[in-house]
Amino acid sequence: MNHQSILTPHAPHPEAFRDPKKAVAQLIKIYEQSTDFLCKKFMETMQNGHPGHRYRAFYPQIRITTTSFAKVDSRLSFGHVSSPGSHATTITRPDLFRNYLEQQIGLLIENHDVAVGIGISETPIPVHFAVANDASISVPQDGAAEFTLRDVFDVPDLSTTNDDIVNGTYKVGKEGREPLAPFTAQRVDYSLARLSHYTATDPIHFQNHVLFTNYQFYVSEFEAYARTQLADPKSGYTSFVSTGNIEITDADGHIEPTIKTPQMPTYHLKKPDGGGITLVNIGVGPSNAKTATDHIAVLRPHAWIMVGHCAGLRNSQSLGDFVLAHAYLREDRVLDDDLPVWIPVPALAEIQIALEAAVAEVTELKGYDLKQIMRTGTVASVDNRNWELREQEGPVQRLSQSRAVALDMESATIAANGFRFRVPYGTLLCVSDKPLHGELKLPGMASDFYTTQVARHLMIGIKAMETLSEMPLERIHSRKLRSFHETAFL
Repeated sequence: MNHQSILTPHAPHPEAFRDPKKAVAQLIKIYEQSTDFLCKKFMETMQNGHPGHRYRAFYPQIRITTTSFAKVDSRLSFGHVSSPGSHATTITRPDLFRNYLEQQIGLLIENHDVAVGIGISETPIPVHFAVANDASISVPQDGAAEFTLRDVFDVPDLSTTNDDIVNGTYKVGKEGREPLAPFTAQRVDYSLARLSHYTATDPIHFQNHVLFTNYQFYVSEFEAYARTQLADPKSGYTSFVSTGNIEITDADGHIEPTIKTPQMPTYHLKKPDGGGITLVNIGVGPSNAKTATDHIAVLRPHAWIMVGHCAGLRNSQSLGDFVLAHAYLREDRVLDDDLPVWIPVPALAEIQIALEAAVAEVTELKGYDLKQIMRTGTVASVDNRNWELREQEGPVQRLSQSRAVALDMESATIAANGFRFRVPYGTLLCVSDKPLHGELKLPGMASDFYTTQVARHLMIGIKAMETLSEMPLERIHSRKLRSFHETAFL
């Protein structure tokens, strides 16, 4: 039996830190040492062929051990481990997550009065992820090189890249270490690669406040708003990023259209430290909604909100009316295996208040007058775009029994994945048709009122996000999203 030797970079000894900045600096040092080693050896191997041995490098790791329960502010839903013992997580791209890591590590040190350990984990870095940040390097498909890639380097292992932690199905191994963060390094790397592919923008541009839409009109409105903000030095916004990572810093900056439109075109109005707004056009359907949120979740955004079009289900509604979801009828079916439909997805007060206040500000209507153009109620999300062509008695009866006021294909998916991933969520929709009342989504159906409301709709989402961005993080991240045994990290 042929046992190949395994060459690894020098592994620094584990160190204990009580300064979160120094702890993250050490994570960056270890990660860069590991990925530099793999990139160098990969290039050598591609030029010279099979080296006769394997190359392997490991993700860095954060570890904390406590012997007592922490006495923390009971209002805080994160920043402390749930029970005494050893807790650990592997880390990737600590440069990208610097602010997040410094904050989370700082809370651990403060709440438990112990040092955190930084060292090498036992999880190998797949070569695909190690070279992902070097545009000059591409990993060939299996069989394209003169040797079998997995004979020399570690490759992604989907058997250990899963959502067991966030789904609440994680089983502690023999070593007894509990998870410290909701995602492992390899799960994060997997999503970072998918984000670049689907959105045509680098994950480094994503902001902490994410708007989802299913209508291209909002993209033009978002860019127009971004340019007005870049023209105002007091706005706090510093740049606007379009697909293809085209970034402008002034209102008159030129954006060259990309030749190939990505599946989910994404745009970023940036502030320092990620305090701006990202807009993702997910298109139509729950599959896209799930895909986008599955991957954006690893960036640990502070909130995401759906601002899309919907079918109004009540005769009293008009085209252009708004719907603020306070409950969801889930018939999208894409998350049933991860989040069973019997699990309620509650409305989050902070998001609801921010959205309603934004509607009032933009429309200049308040109190009872606001009911003229906005309803709160249940939003139904289905997986069949042409649901109205089916036999009506059953579906319409269910919609009536649920008290639904609107129907789309994405909102419940985005809210459910927000609940699953502990990302604060909300939904504000705009009525674009009323199929149960003879107003189908056809050319020429839109009224002047509808056109005006669509132009206002995105602005309401932006205003709500700007309000949320000014809130302390501990207020936004509700305890309603936390289970019995949670990770310390958000």
